[in-house]
Amino acid sequence: MPEGLEAEIWRSAAEPLVGRRIDRVEFDARVADPRLVDFEGEWIQGIRRHGKVLIVDTSGSAIGLRFGMTGRLVIDGAAAIDRLEYASGADRPDWDRIRVWTSPVPGPAAVAMRMNDPRRLGRIEVDPDLSLLGPDVLGISIDELDEALGGRRTGLKAALMNQQVVAGLGNLCVDEVLFAAGLAPNAAVASLSADDVRGLHRAMRDRLGVMLRRGGSTQGVLDPARRSRLGRCPARGCQGYLRSEKIGGRTTVWCNTHQVGGGAGGTRSPASRGVVPNASARVAD
Repeated sequence: MPEGLEAEIWRSAAEPLVGRRIDRVEFDARVADPRLVDFEGEWIQGIRRHGKVLIVDTSGSAIGLRFGMTGRLVIDGAAAIDRLEYASGADRPDWDRIRVWTSPVPGPAAVAMRMNDPRRLGRIEVDPDLSLLGPDVLGISIDELDEALGGRRTGLKAALMNQQVVAGLGNLCVDEVLFAAGLAPNAAVASLSADDVRGLHRAMRDRLGVMLRRGGSTQGVLDPARRSRLGRCPARGCQGYLRSEKIGGRTTVWCNTHQVGGGAGGTRSPASRGVVPNASARVAD
């Protein structure tokens, strides 16, 4: 947290910066490239994203923002995401890791862009290297997903959490898409059938699209409240219960009654694969 969905929300929020000139840059040298001083006088030419990385293209080089666990972007004094679920709700000035002033200055907001990060785990880079990242989670094709998973010897959740496989997936989104696809997080990647991969791709496209429109990675069926209380599985027709355990070192919430795709075992019925959340649990489009 934040995941690719949050980075996409911030990308959209930062679009008004395009066409402005950078007048001044301040940054925390502990987490930022010292070459950021060279950006004064450059023009912002575009805002893009790949995975969890936000890239500000300028007439010179590019600025890459990696948000870590608690980084948050504020544009022209407004935050597209008020607070992150698993972070402090405070917004202290000494937590700002970069501040950028531009001209023209819209309204009373003096700082055009700033990244606030209390835990100082994020990074600000010049010309970020994206070559090791896999296909982006919001644009990946089924063929790209099949190729990215091919030959992997790990469990399914561990593979999807690897940014070299799919860029932009984090813990909450992986749990959500596996829940929707009816796939066990501890299933071996090598055990996936062609139908499993198709179901996984469909869940990534459909569920993440809904969550993005609703506000990010905490807006799924397995939202923080449900992850905390667990209880009966909300999937339609499933009589199982949610469980929480560590898989690949990450807290994982899933149902081992209907999430049995990928040959992980469990109680299985012909109708249990690919179930969708029931009306009370489904996030509206």
